[in-house]
Amino acid sequence: MGRICLAVGTATVVVAGLTTSAQAATGTIQYYDVNGQGFRVTNPPDNVCLTLQVRADEIINDTNKPVNVYLGTACNTFVTSLDPGRAVSHVGGPQSVRVIG
Repeated sequence: MGRICLAVGTATVVVAGLTTSAQAATGTIQYYDVNGQGFRVTNPPDNVCLTLQVRADEIINDTNKPVNVYLGTACNTFVTSLDPGRAVSHVGGPQSVRVIG
């Protein structure tokens, strides 16, 4: 009986651990304004609209998940989707991003 409880408890911890790790991307979204000043968002949460500090002239997705890029501050007016390791520049000054997870 004790071993069964231990196995169930271990399975619960493993499932909970997987659920937690699936809620955020690992890595950074880097972006630069027209003057080349850099900004970053580290380990951004999944499926949350993130308003950037400035209009981005370049965005680099250095996370492990795709990132959607939007012109508006509330993730409206979709521009493009960036797979991990991809970048985009000179696309009208995006102001928000969302990790797709």
